[in-house]
Amino acid sequence: MKAILHGTGGDPECMVLGDSDIPQPGCDELLIKVAASGVNRPDVFQRQGRYPPPPDASPILGLEVAGEVVAVGANVDEWKIGDTVTALAPGGGYAEFCCVPAGCALPVPAGLSLIEAAALPETWFTVWSNLIQRAHLQRGERLLVHGGASGIGLTAIQLAKMIGADCIVTVGSAEKAAFCERFGAVRAINYREHDFAEAVREATRGDGVDVILDIVGGPYLKRNLDLLRRDGRLVHIAFLQGARAEMDLMPVMLKRLTITGSTLRPASRGEKSVIGKELLASVWPRISAGLRPHICATFPLAAAAKAHQLMESNRHIGKIVLTVGSDSKQTAF
Repeated sequence: MKAILHGTGGDPECMVLGDSDIPQPGCDELLIKVAASGVNRPDVFQRQGRYPPPPDASPILGLEVAGEVVAVGANVDEWKIGDTVTALAPGGGYAEFCCVPAGCALPVPAGLSLIEAAALPETWFTVWSNLIQRAHLQRGERLLVHGGASGIGLTAIQLAKMIGADCIVTVGSAEKAAFCERFGAVRAINYREHDFAEAVREATRGDGVDVILDIVGGPYLKRNLDLLRRDGRLVHIAFLQGARAEMDLMPVMLKRLTITGSTLRPASRGEKSVIGKELLASVWPRISAGLRPHICATFPLAAAAKAHQLMESNRHIGKIVLTVGSDSKQTAF
């Protein structure tokens, strides 16, 4: 099969379209003929050598795919050959074929293209597990999301709207701020022009927020803790500006704060399967009814380097997707 190979890693140009063996599904796995694969920040980190795959995962990049089931493992009875699915993959998505655990596959929601379906798993599994399972975001609460125009950010906005929570986001441009407010954020703050903490206090009349989903890390820690209300929850899912910070623990005690976080990739197959079942019950019907991911751009598999260049530029809004097949083409950004 054709797959994107990146050797020992480096700049986006290290990725080339080459030949690789078609993987064989294990007893609890599916083999998917890939039609589209989502591009995510962990792919960039893995290509750079900063995020090695788990020992049992494919070394090929790619954590989410959509396509047709072409083989099933001996213990799989919930899927059959010919089904169209979208799936969270442990790796291997930048290829013509990809193996995924059967419990990490979900049906393509009615009305969605395979390109749109490929943009769902990584963001929805991440946002659901962190905001619902870990932070227990509730109707009537306030959520602050850093990186609101990313795939994760837009998904968090949709989740907040779905359950009746208000979502405030931080973004890096006026264009992204306007888009996020059209998408459903109650307020979008351009952190390049305003101190986000002061802007959040102004927007909430000094009351603060209940939950914060953070991708920045150390430099934001103090301001995040200051903004949390009593019983507030801070959830870390990335450290784009570093994982270290000095903090005063007193606010944690006085306001009964929770500081937590997670990474999705090392989670067990059983844990991911539980997330998938909850998404199927609670979110997939909403997607079929009209909730959609926002696709910023698509690139043919062979142009994966251009997809990574766009992601690293931080100019994109929403998801970037690679398409696989003879009719694949780039959509304008």
